[in-house]
Amino acid sequence: MVDISKLIPLKDFARPIEVMWNLSDMKLCAIESQTNSQDHALVFTRNGQYTTQPWTDWTRGFHIGSILLQSEADSSRAIRDFGRLSTMKFIQPQVTNFGVHDHGFNVTSTYGTLLRQMHENRDLHNEWERKYYRQALITSGIVQAHRWTELGQGYGYIYSFNGAHSLFADTIRSLRALAISYVLGGVIIEEQDQEYSLLERMIAHIRTTSRYLVSTSELLDGYSIPGRVAHEAIFNIESATFRCLSTQQGYSPFTTWTRGLAWIILGYAEILEFFRMLPDQIRAMYQDIEAELLTTLRCAADYYIESTPICGVPYWDTGAPGLLDLNGWSEREADPFNDKEPVDSSAAAIAAQGLLRLGEIVGDYGNKYTAAGRRTAYTILQKPYLSTDLNHQGLLLHSVYHWPRRWDQIPTGSKIAHGESVMWGDYHLRELALYIGRLMEAKPYYTFANFEWNLPDRDA
Repeated sequence: MVDISKLIPLKDFARPIEVMWNLSDMKLCAIESQTNSQDHALVFTRNGQYTTQPWTDWTRGFHIGSILLQSEADSSRAIRDFGRLSTMKFIQPQVTNFGVHDHGFNVTSTYGTLLRQMHENRDLHNEWERKYYRQALITSGIVQAHRWTELGQGYGYIYSFNGAHSLFADTIRSLRALAISYVLGGVIIEEQDQEYSLLERMIAHIRTTSRYLVSTSELLDGYSIPGRVAHEAIFNIESATFRCLSTQQGYSPFTTWTRGLAWIILGYAEILEFFRMLPDQIRAMYQDIEAELLTTLRCAADYYIESTPICGVPYWDTGAPGLLDLNGWSEREADPFNDKEPVDSSAAAIAAQGLLRLGEIVGDYGNKYTAAGRRTAYTILQKPYLSTDLNHQGLLLHSVYHWPRRWDQIPTGSKIAHGESVMWGDYHLRELALYIGRLMEAKPYYTFANFEWNLPDRDA
Protein backbone atom coordinates (compact mmCIF):
# COMPACT_ATOMS: atom_id res chain seq x y z
CA MET A 1 0.00 0.00 0.00
CA VAL A 2 1.28 3.47 -0.90
CA ASP A 3 2.59 5.23 2.20
CA ILE A 4 0.12 8.03 2.94
CA SER A 5 1.11 8.47 6.60
CA LYS A 6 2.56 11.93 5.98
CA LEU A 7 2.13 14.69 3.43
CA ILE A 8 5.41 15.64 1.74
CA PRO A 9 5.59 19.48 1.69
CA LEU A 10 5.49 21.10 -1.73
CA LYS A 11 8.72 22.97 -0.97
CA ASP A 12 10.56 19.64 -0.82
CA PHE A 13 9.96 19.24 -4.55
CA ALA A 14 11.82 22.40 -5.55
CA ARG A 15 15.29 20.90 -5.84
CA PRO A 16 14.26 17.52 -7.37
CA ILE A 17 12.21 19.31 -10.03
CA GLU A 18 15.07 21.69 -10.82
CA VAL A 19 17.44 18.74 -11.23
CA MET A 20 14.94 16.90 -13.40
CA TRP A 21 14.44 19.82 -15.79
CA ASN A 22 18.22 20.27 -16.14
CA LEU A 23 18.63 16.59 -16.98
CA SER A 24 15.60 16.72 -19.27
CA ASP A 25 17.12 19.55 -21.29
CA MET A 26 20.36 17.67 -21.87
CA LYS A 27 18.61 14.42 -22.74
CA LEU A 28 16.29 16.04 -25.27
CA CYS A 29 19.31 17.67 -26.90
CA ALA A 30 21.06 14.29 -27.03
CA ILE A 31 18.04 12.70 -28.71
CA GLU A 32 17.86 15.41 -31.37
CA SER A 33 21.59 15.33 -32.07
CA GLN A 34 21.83 11.54 -32.36
CA THR A 35 18.55 10.62 -34.04
CA ASN A 36 19.14 10.17 -37.76
CA SER A 37 15.69 9.10 -38.90
CA GLN A 38 12.20 10.39 -38.18
CA ASP A 39 10.45 7.79 -40.35
CA HIS A 40 8.94 6.29 -37.21
CA ALA A 41 8.22 7.76 -33.80
CA LEU A 42 10.67 7.01 -31.00
CA VAL A 43 9.11 4.62 -28.50
CA PHE A 44 11.55 3.23 -25.93
CA THR A 45 15.23 2.91 -25.14
CA ARG A 46 17.49 -0.04 -25.76
CA ASN A 47 20.83 0.18 -24.02
CA GLY A 48 19.96 3.76 -23.18
CA GLN A 49 19.29 4.92 -26.74
CA TYR A 50 15.83 5.79 -28.00
CA THR A 51 14.61 3.61 -30.83
CA THR A 52 11.43 2.80 -32.74
CA GLN A 53 8.92 -0.02 -32.59
CA PRO A 54 6.89 0.22 -35.81
CA TRP A 55 3.21 -0.06 -34.99
CA THR A 56 1.41 3.25 -35.16
CA ASP A 57 2.90 6.71 -34.64
CA TRP A 58 1.24 7.00 -31.23
CA THR A 59 4.30 8.23 -29.30
CA ARG A 60 5.44 11.11 -31.50
CA GLY A 61 3.22 13.56 -29.65
CA PHE A 62 4.95 12.65 -26.38
CA HIS A 63 8.36 13.36 -27.93
CA ILE A 64 7.42 16.76 -29.38
CA GLY A 65 5.18 17.50 -26.40
CA SER A 66 8.20 17.00 -24.15
CA ILE A 67 10.09 19.63 -26.13
CA LEU A 68 7.22 22.08 -25.67
CA LEU A 69 7.02 21.40 -21.92
CA GLN A 70 10.78 21.92 -21.68
CA SER A 71 10.35 25.32 -23.31
CA GLU A 72 8.01 26.30 -20.47
CA ALA A 73 10.45 25.15 -17.82
CA ASP A 74 13.31 27.05 -19.46
CA SER A 75 11.21 30.02 -20.65
CA SER A 76 12.94 29.41 -23.97
CA ARG A 77 11.47 30.87 -27.15
CA ALA A 78 14.05 28.94 -29.22
CA ILE A 79 13.04 25.55 -27.77
CA ARG A 80 9.37 26.38 -28.26
CA ASP A 81 9.98 27.37 -31.87
CA PHE A 82 11.71 24.04 -32.48
CA GLY A 83 8.74 22.22 -30.93
CA ARG A 84 6.32 24.35 -32.93
CA LEU A 85 8.02 23.56 -36.23
CA SER A 86 8.24 19.87 -35.30
CA THR A 87 4.52 19.89 -34.56
CA MET A 88 3.72 21.34 -37.97
CA LYS A 89 6.00 18.85 -39.71
CA PHE A 90 5.25 15.61 -37.89
CA ILE A 91 1.89 16.02 -36.12
CA GLN A 92 -0.08 17.69 -38.91
CA PRO A 93 -0.71 14.32 -40.64
CA GLN A 94 -2.05 12.94 -37.34
CA VAL A 95 -4.78 15.57 -37.19
CA THR A 96 -6.81 13.67 -39.79
CA ASN A 97 -5.73 10.15 -38.82
CA PHE A 98 -8.96 8.10 -38.74
CA GLY A 99 -7.10 4.87 -37.98
CA VAL A 100 -6.11 5.38 -34.34
CA HIS A 101 -7.55 6.16 -30.92
CA ASP A 102 -4.52 8.27 -29.94
CA HIS A 103 -5.48 11.86 -30.80
CA GLY A 104 -5.29 12.83 -27.14
CA PHE A 105 -1.70 11.62 -27.06
CA ASN A 106 -0.46 13.05 -30.34
CA VAL A 107 -2.50 16.16 -31.11
CA THR A 108 -3.58 17.38 -27.68
CA SER A 109 -0.01 17.09 -26.33
CA THR A 110 1.30 19.31 -29.14
CA TYR A 111 -1.24 21.59 -30.78
CA GLY A 112 -3.14 21.77 -27.49
CA THR A 113 0.02 22.76 -25.64
CA LEU A 114 0.87 25.40 -28.23
CA LEU A 115 -2.59 26.97 -27.94
CA ARG A 116 -2.45 26.90 -24.13
CA GLN A 117 1.02 28.45 -24.09
CA MET A 118 -0.11 31.22 -26.41
CA HIS A 119 -3.07 31.97 -24.15
CA GLU A 120 -0.99 31.99 -20.97
CA ASN A 121 1.88 34.05 -22.42
CA ARG A 122 0.70 36.96 -24.50
CA ASP A 123 4.25 37.54 -25.76
CA LEU A 124 3.75 34.43 -27.89
CA HIS A 125 0.51 35.64 -29.45
CA ASN A 126 0.15 35.43 -33.20
CA GLU A 127 -3.41 35.57 -34.48
CA TRP A 128 -2.79 33.52 -37.62
CA GLU A 129 -1.07 30.79 -35.63
CA ARG A 130 -3.80 30.83 -33.00
CA LYS A 131 -6.46 30.19 -35.65
CA TYR A 132 -4.32 27.43 -37.15
CA TYR A 133 -3.94 25.68 -33.80
CA ARG A 134 -7.65 26.01 -33.10
CA GLN A 135 -8.61 24.53 -36.46
CA ALA A 136 -6.20 21.62 -36.01
CA LEU A 137 -7.69 20.88 -32.58
CA ILE A 138 -11.30 21.20 -33.78
CA THR A 139 -10.57 18.79 -36.62
CA SER A 140 -8.69 16.31 -34.42
CA GLY A 141 -11.56 15.97 -31.96
CA ILE A 142 -14.12 15.44 -34.70
CA VAL A 143 -11.93 12.86 -36.47
CA GLN A 144 -11.42 11.02 -33.17
CA ALA A 145 -15.13 11.05 -32.37
CA HIS A 146 -15.93 9.70 -35.83
CA ARG A 147 -14.19 6.44 -34.86
CA TRP A 148 -17.36 5.42 -33.10
CA THR A 149 -19.30 2.28 -32.16
CA GLU A 150 -22.87 3.04 -31.10
CA LEU A 151 -24.41 0.74 -28.49
CA GLY A 152 -27.65 2.64 -27.88
CA GLN A 153 -29.35 3.81 -24.67
CA GLY A 154 -26.63 6.35 -23.98
CA TYR A 155 -23.70 3.98 -24.47
CA GLY A 156 -21.01 3.87 -27.14
CA TYR A 157 -17.27 4.25 -27.47
CA ILE A 158 -14.31 5.39 -29.52
CA TYR A 159 -12.93 2.10 -30.73
CA SER A 160 -9.30 1.08 -30.60
CA PHE A 161 -6.98 0.32 -33.49
CA ASN A 162 -8.02 -3.34 -33.07
CA GLY A 163 -11.36 -2.56 -34.69
CA ALA A 164 -14.93 -1.53 -34.04
CA HIS A 165 -15.45 -4.34 -31.52
CA SER A 166 -12.72 -3.10 -29.16
CA LEU A 167 -12.80 -0.56 -26.32
CA PHE A 168 -9.49 0.28 -24.60
CA ALA A 169 -8.98 1.80 -21.15
CA ASP A 170 -6.22 4.02 -22.63
CA THR A 171 -8.70 5.89 -24.81
CA ILE A 172 -10.12 7.75 -21.83
CA ARG A 173 -7.26 10.23 -22.16
CA SER A 174 -8.08 10.85 -25.82
CA LEU A 175 -11.38 12.32 -24.65
CA ARG A 176 -9.34 15.50 -24.16
CA ALA A 177 -9.34 15.81 -27.95
CA LEU A 178 -13.15 15.77 -28.00
CA ALA A 179 -13.36 18.17 -25.06
CA ILE A 180 -11.09 20.72 -26.71
CA SER A 181 -12.85 20.45 -30.04
CA TYR A 182 -16.19 20.96 -28.29
CA VAL A 183 -15.19 24.11 -26.42
CA LEU A 184 -13.68 25.54 -29.62
CA GLY A 185 -17.03 25.14 -31.38
CA GLY A 186 -16.63 21.71 -32.99
CA VAL A 187 -19.69 19.70 -34.04
CA ILE A 188 -19.84 16.31 -35.78
CA ILE A 189 -21.82 16.49 -39.04
CA GLU A 190 -22.66 13.22 -40.80
CA GLU A 191 -25.22 11.98 -43.37
CA GLN A 192 -27.96 14.44 -44.40
CA ASP A 193 -26.19 17.07 -42.29
CA GLN A 194 -27.18 15.28 -39.08
CA GLU A 195 -25.34 16.92 -36.17
CA TYR A 196 -23.95 15.01 -33.20
CA SER A 197 -22.59 16.55 -30.02
CA LEU A 198 -18.97 15.92 -29.10
CA LEU A 199 -19.90 16.37 -25.45
CA GLU A 200 -22.55 13.69 -25.65
CA ARG A 201 -20.12 11.27 -27.30
CA MET A 202 -17.67 11.95 -24.49
CA ILE A 203 -20.35 11.14 -21.95
CA ALA A 204 -21.35 7.92 -23.73
CA HIS A 205 -17.71 6.80 -23.84
CA ILE A 206 -17.26 7.56 -20.13
CA ARG A 207 -20.39 5.59 -19.21
CA THR A 208 -19.32 2.62 -21.31
CA THR A 209 -15.82 2.63 -19.83
CA SER A 210 -17.18 2.88 -16.29
CA ARG A 211 -19.68 0.10 -16.84
CA TYR A 212 -17.49 -2.45 -18.60
CA LEU A 213 -13.83 -1.76 -17.76
CA VAL A 214 -13.78 -0.50 -14.17
CA SER A 215 -15.15 -2.63 -11.34
CA THR A 216 -17.05 -0.42 -8.90
CA SER A 217 -19.99 -1.39 -6.70
CA GLU A 218 -21.44 -3.56 -9.49
CA LEU A 219 -19.05 -6.47 -9.90
CA LEU A 220 -18.36 -7.43 -13.50
CA ASP A 221 -17.48 -11.10 -12.96
CA GLY A 222 -16.41 -13.65 -10.38
CA TYR A 223 -12.92 -12.14 -10.16
CA SER A 224 -13.98 -8.52 -9.74
CA ILE A 225 -12.71 -6.43 -6.88
CA PRO A 226 -13.52 -2.72 -6.50
CA GLY A 227 -11.19 -0.60 -8.60
CA ARG A 228 -9.92 -3.34 -10.85
CA VAL A 229 -9.42 -2.12 -14.41
CA ALA A 230 -9.53 -4.34 -17.49
CA HIS A 231 -7.51 -3.20 -20.50
CA GLU A 232 -10.07 -4.08 -23.17
CA ALA A 233 -13.77 -4.84 -23.59
CA ILE A 234 -15.03 -6.80 -26.61
CA PHE A 235 -18.46 -6.19 -28.13
CA ASN A 236 -20.58 -7.81 -30.81
CA ILE A 237 -21.08 -4.84 -33.09
CA GLU A 238 -23.98 -6.50 -34.95
CA SER A 239 -26.11 -6.82 -31.82
CA ALA A 240 -24.40 -4.01 -29.85
CA THR A 241 -23.84 -6.31 -26.90
CA PHE A 242 -20.94 -6.82 -24.52
CA ARG A 243 -19.19 -10.19 -24.95
CA CYS A 244 -16.10 -10.39 -22.76
CA LEU A 245 -13.07 -8.69 -21.27
CA SER A 246 -9.66 -8.96 -22.89
CA THR A 247 -6.17 -7.50 -22.64
CA GLN A 248 -3.36 -6.59 -25.00
CA GLN A 249 -0.63 -5.57 -22.57
CA GLY A 250 -1.78 -6.96 -19.22
CA TYR A 251 -1.37 -10.43 -17.76
CA SER A 252 -5.04 -11.40 -18.06
CA PRO A 253 -8.48 -9.84 -18.57
CA PHE A 254 -9.19 -10.40 -14.86
CA THR A 255 -6.10 -8.70 -13.44
CA THR A 256 -5.10 -5.06 -13.63
CA TRP A 257 -2.46 -3.86 -16.06
CA THR A 258 -1.27 -0.95 -13.95
CA ARG A 259 -0.65 1.48 -16.80
CA GLY A 260 -4.27 0.97 -17.84
CA LEU A 261 -5.28 1.74 -14.26
CA ALA A 262 -3.12 4.87 -14.36
CA TRP A 263 -4.74 6.03 -17.63
CA ILE A 264 -8.14 5.72 -15.95
CA ILE A 265 -7.06 7.71 -12.89
CA LEU A 266 -5.53 10.60 -14.83
CA GLY A 267 -8.10 10.54 -17.63
CA TYR A 268 -11.08 10.63 -15.30
CA ALA A 269 -9.52 13.34 -13.10
CA GLU A 270 -8.84 15.64 -16.05
CA ILE A 271 -12.27 15.13 -17.58
CA LEU A 272 -13.97 15.73 -14.22
CA GLU A 273 -12.05 19.00 -13.90
CA PHE A 274 -13.16 19.87 -17.42
CA PHE A 275 -16.85 19.29 -16.63
CA ARG A 276 -16.50 21.54 -13.59
CA MET A 277 -15.18 24.30 -15.86
CA LEU A 278 -18.27 24.24 -18.10
CA PRO A 279 -20.92 26.98 -17.79
CA ASP A 280 -23.52 26.31 -15.10
CA GLN A 281 -26.36 25.79 -17.59
CA ILE A 282 -24.45 22.97 -19.29
CA ARG A 283 -23.26 21.40 -16.03
CA ALA A 284 -26.85 21.31 -14.81
CA MET A 285 -27.76 19.08 -17.75
CA TYR A 286 -25.06 16.54 -16.96
CA GLN A 287 -24.78 16.45 -13.17
CA ASP A 288 -25.13 12.67 -13.16
CA ILE A 289 -21.97 12.21 -15.23
CA GLU A 290 -19.92 14.27 -12.78
CA ALA A 291 -21.08 12.01 -9.95
CA GLU A 292 -20.27 8.91 -12.01
CA LEU A 293 -16.82 10.24 -12.90
CA LEU A 294 -16.01 10.93 -9.25
CA THR A 295 -17.28 7.56 -8.02
CA THR A 296 -15.32 5.63 -10.64
CA LEU A 297 -12.22 7.76 -10.17
CA ARG A 298 -12.14 7.30 -6.39
CA CYS A 299 -12.68 3.58 -6.77
CA ALA A 300 -9.72 3.26 -9.18
CA ALA A 301 -7.54 5.57 -7.09
CA ASP A 302 -8.27 3.61 -3.92
CA TYR A 303 -7.32 0.40 -5.68
CA TYR A 304 -4.05 1.94 -6.91
CA ILE A 305 -3.15 3.03 -3.38
CA GLU A 306 -4.03 -0.35 -1.89
CA SER A 307 -2.31 -2.52 -4.51
CA THR A 308 0.93 -0.56 -5.03
CA PRO A 309 4.17 -0.75 -2.99
CA ILE A 310 4.73 1.92 -0.35
CA CYS A 311 6.90 4.05 -2.66
CA GLY A 312 4.05 4.53 -5.16
CA VAL A 313 5.68 2.67 -8.08
CA PRO A 314 3.59 -0.34 -9.17
CA TYR A 315 4.61 -3.61 -10.69
CA TRP A 316 3.42 -3.91 -14.28
CA ASP A 317 0.29 -5.97 -13.44
CA THR A 318 -1.32 -6.56 -10.06
CA GLY A 319 -1.87 -10.22 -10.99
CA ALA A 320 1.58 -10.89 -12.47
CA PRO A 321 2.39 -14.48 -11.41
CA GLY A 322 5.90 -13.74 -10.19
CA LEU A 323 4.57 -11.49 -7.44
CA LEU A 324 3.74 -14.65 -5.50
CA ASP A 325 7.49 -15.13 -5.04
CA LEU A 326 8.05 -11.54 -3.89
CA ASN A 327 6.80 -11.93 -0.33
CA GLY A 328 5.24 -8.79 1.05
CA TRP A 329 5.79 -6.88 -2.20
CA SER A 330 2.98 -4.41 -1.48
CA GLU A 331 4.26 -3.66 2.02
CA ARG A 332 7.73 -2.46 1.03
CA GLU A 333 9.31 -0.35 -1.67
CA ALA A 334 9.21 -1.71 -5.20
CA ASP A 335 12.39 -3.41 -6.36
CA PRO A 336 13.07 -2.67 -10.05
CA PHE A 337 16.06 -5.06 -9.98
CA ASN A 338 14.23 -8.17 -8.79
CA ASP A 339 14.24 -11.33 -10.91
CA LYS A 340 10.49 -12.01 -10.91
CA GLU A 341 8.40 -9.18 -12.36
CA PRO A 342 9.17 -5.70 -13.78
CA VAL A 343 7.94 -2.49 -12.24
CA ASP A 344 6.44 0.19 -14.48
CA SER A 345 7.51 3.68 -13.48
CA SER A 346 5.59 5.16 -16.43
CA ALA A 347 2.37 4.03 -14.71
CA ALA A 348 3.56 5.83 -11.57
CA ALA A 349 4.20 9.08 -13.48
CA ILE A 350 0.72 8.98 -15.03
CA ALA A 351 -1.09 7.96 -11.83
CA ALA A 352 0.70 10.50 -9.63
CA GLN A 353 -0.74 13.42 -11.59
CA GLY A 354 -4.20 11.88 -11.48
CA LEU A 355 -3.99 11.33 -7.72
CA LEU A 356 -2.90 14.93 -7.17
CA ARG A 357 -5.73 16.25 -9.32
CA LEU A 358 -8.21 14.07 -7.43
CA GLY A 359 -6.90 15.51 -4.17
CA GLU A 360 -7.60 19.01 -5.50
CA ILE A 361 -11.08 17.97 -6.67
CA VAL A 362 -12.11 16.40 -3.36
CA GLY A 363 -10.58 19.15 -1.22
CA ASP A 364 -10.29 18.55 2.51
CA TYR A 365 -11.46 14.97 2.04
CA GLY A 366 -8.74 14.32 -0.54
CA ASN A 367 -5.70 14.31 1.74
CA LYS A 368 -4.95 10.64 1.16
CA TYR A 369 -4.94 11.13 -2.61
CA THR A 370 -2.70 14.17 -2.34
CA ALA A 371 -0.38 12.28 0.01
CA ALA A 372 -0.25 9.28 -2.34
CA GLY A 373 0.35 11.49 -5.38
CA ARG A 374 3.17 13.40 -3.70
CA ARG A 375 4.76 10.21 -2.35
CA THR A 376 4.74 8.68 -5.82
CA ALA A 377 6.04 11.84 -7.48
CA TYR A 378 8.83 12.24 -4.93
CA THR A 379 9.93 8.64 -5.52
CA ILE A 380 10.25 8.93 -9.29
CA LEU A 381 12.02 12.29 -9.10
CA GLN A 382 14.92 10.54 -7.31
CA LYS A 383 17.29 7.69 -8.01
CA PRO A 384 16.94 4.89 -8.96
CA TYR A 385 14.10 6.15 -11.18
CA LEU A 386 15.45 9.51 -12.32
CA SER A 387 18.19 8.90 -14.89
CA THR A 388 21.28 10.99 -14.11
CA ASP A 389 23.50 9.24 -16.67
CA LEU A 390 23.96 11.66 -19.55
CA ASN A 391 24.83 8.78 -21.86
CA HIS A 392 21.31 7.43 -21.33
CA GLN A 393 18.71 9.29 -23.41
CA GLY A 394 15.83 8.30 -21.16
CA LEU A 395 14.67 10.43 -18.24
CA LEU A 396 12.52 8.03 -16.22
CA LEU A 397 14.08 4.60 -15.72
CA HIS A 398 12.44 1.22 -15.14
CA SER A 399 9.45 1.65 -17.44
CA VAL A 400 8.08 -1.13 -19.63
CA TYR A 401 6.13 -1.12 -22.88
CA HIS A 402 4.78 -4.59 -23.70
CA TRP A 403 6.07 -7.16 -21.24
CA PRO A 404 3.84 -10.06 -22.41
CA ARG A 405 5.43 -9.82 -25.87
CA ARG A 406 8.88 -9.26 -24.35
CA TRP A 407 9.44 -6.13 -26.43
CA ASP A 408 11.33 -4.61 -23.51
CA GLN A 409 15.11 -4.81 -23.13
CA ILE A 410 16.32 -7.39 -20.60
CA PRO A 411 19.86 -6.59 -19.38
CA THR A 412 22.49 -9.29 -19.56
CA GLY A 413 22.34 -11.43 -16.45
CA SER A 414 18.80 -10.40 -15.56
CA LYS A 415 15.52 -12.22 -16.03
CA ILE A 416 13.30 -9.15 -16.31
CA ALA A 417 13.33 -5.76 -18.00
CA HIS A 418 14.72 -2.79 -16.09
CA GLY A 419 16.92 0.24 -16.61
CA GLU A 420 15.17 1.53 -19.73
CA SER A 421 12.74 4.35 -20.53
CA VAL A 422 9.63 4.89 -22.65
CA MET A 423 8.63 8.12 -24.34
CA TRP A 424 5.26 8.44 -22.57
CA GLY A 425 6.91 7.87 -19.19
CA ASP A 426 9.41 10.66 -19.82
CA TYR A 427 6.64 12.95 -21.07
CA HIS A 428 4.41 12.35 -18.07
CA LEU A 429 7.28 12.90 -15.63
CA ARG A 430 7.80 16.30 -17.26
CA GLU A 431 4.07 17.07 -17.19
CA LEU A 432 3.92 16.00 -13.54
CA ALA A 433 6.80 18.35 -12.73
CA LEU A 434 5.05 21.20 -14.55
CA TYR A 435 1.83 20.49 -12.62
CA ILE A 436 3.57 20.42 -9.22
CA GLY A 437 5.66 23.46 -10.13
CA ARG A 438 2.49 25.45 -10.84
CA LEU A 439 1.16 24.49 -7.39
CA MET A 440 4.45 25.45 -5.72
CA GLU A 441 4.62 28.85 -7.37
CA ALA A 442 0.92 29.70 -7.09
CA LYS A 443 0.71 30.06 -10.87
CA PRO A 444 -2.49 29.44 -12.87
CA TYR A 445 -3.73 25.91 -12.34
CA TYR A 446 -2.53 23.63 -15.14
CA THR A 447 -5.33 22.16 -17.25
CA PHE A 448 -5.47 21.03 -20.87
CA ALA A 449 -8.28 23.48 -21.72
CA ASN A 450 -6.75 26.67 -20.37
CA PHE A 451 -7.45 28.94 -23.34
CA GLU A 452 -10.28 31.02 -24.75
CA TRP A 453 -13.42 28.98 -25.48
CA ASN A 454 -16.03 29.30 -28.23
CA LEU A 455 -18.83 26.87 -27.40
CA PRO A 456 -21.16 25.59 -30.15
CA ASP A 457 -24.06 27.98 -30.76
CA ARG A 458 -26.66 25.68 -29.28
CA ASP A 459 -24.67 25.35 -26.02
CA ALA A 460 -23.30 28.90 -25.70
